[in-house]
Amino acid sequence: MKLFTQLKSERSENFSKSQRHHFWRKPYRWFNLVFFIAALTPLISVGLFNMIIDPYDIFNTPDFLGINDSKPYKDKNDRLFKATDVIRIKPVTVFIGSSRTKQALNPSHSALKDKQPAYNLAINGPNAYEVRRYLEHAIANQQNIKTVVFGVDFFMFNSSLMNQPTFSEKRLEKNFFALEDFLNSTFSLDALFASRETVVASLADANENDDYGDNGFMPNRKIPPDETEWRFNGGIKLYFDFHSDYQFSEQYFSDFKKIVELCQEYNIDLKVFISPSHTTQWEAIRATGRWQTFEQWKRHLVKIVPVWDFSGYNSITTEVITDTMKNYADNSHYTEKVGDLVLNRIFSHHEHTVPNDFGILLTPKTIEYHLDKINADRELWAEENPDEVRLVLDINRKMKQKGIQ
Repeated sequence: MKLFTQLKSERSENFSKSQRHHFWRKPYRWFNLVFFIAALTPLISVGLFNMIIDPYDIFNTPDFLGINDSKPYKDKNDRLFKATDVIRIKPVTVFIGSSRTKQALNPSHSALKDKQPAYNLAINGPNAYEVRRYLEHAIANQQNIKTVVFGVDFFMFNSSLMNQPTFSEKRLEKNFFALEDFLNSTFSLDALFASRETVVASLADANENDDYGDNGFMPNRKIPPDETEWRFNGGIKLYFDFHSDYQFSEQYFSDFKKIVELCQEYNIDLKVFISPSHTTQWEAIRATGRWQTFEQWKRHLVKIVPVWDFSGYNSITTEVITDTMKNYADNSHYTEKVGDLVLNRIFSHHEHTVPNDFGILLTPKTIEYHLDKINADRELWAEENPDEVRLVLDINRKMKQKGIQ
């Protein structure tokens, strides 16, 4: 019996050696292995390179001065990195809204000292649906949110404003990094190009850091003063280009109501405010013939919730267009200085710093008086600033002549 077992074992061993020898003698086996390794190595290298450079700031990789500290593609992918930040940070105070809110409201403001961690979840050019979905994403990752500050904008309710191309449902209301986002951010050619541009920008600007930390706040800190007129003209043209045929969307208004209901359901202190864009932004709305729609929009809002109105023709929004502006980067976006005043007003913090005419709480009882006052203020402003009125009208006329609208 022992002899039989020994012979069987030796035969099996010899057969196994023969199989292995036969395997490695086949040329195509070697070719497949070498090809597989050759193909996989550059792919892994690209993935590691993109994760180390982290052009979208989603892997929480440390920033190295002159290597990856300047991230020009981060802001262009705010819907991506902000969704991942919320999963990691789990803020109890959240700012929501558009780039106006993103570039002006600092979550580190002293009014929020006891409301940390705070995060600016505002994104570029959203409609009301996108804003709602990002708030739902935040709640899914932190059900103890205490405060939400919503910078609400008229353009968010335009029925022709679709979801932005970088918006994805797949990454929302999850507590993990979506697989599709991971693959696109590591192994895609787009990510590789963004990494290359990150290195180039970091080398060129090695003494300045464009990454504003982990709180989602991304202000305009490098505004060339000699480009002020260009930026205002471009911003006004952009509004006419996208919103000249503005149509109010009942669906987006339902999304706004859902935001209010969500905050009520989770016992969240919701503070809603209308952004303090420059007066030329309000003139653009007038030029499209939508001023009454704008007023009706405000009436709709206050039926649902009280709203702080920082729009209109007040001591902040009427800043004269010059190369040394303190309040505005362009017709639409206000600076951190103004954002601080907004937070001071809505949180009753250092109110002595806020002009008396800046920030009026609208309710169904006060709104009609306020709308009448804005119209009266506009007449006075237009008499004293005919050049700015003419600027908006001329841009609108030229765009119509070119058939852009």
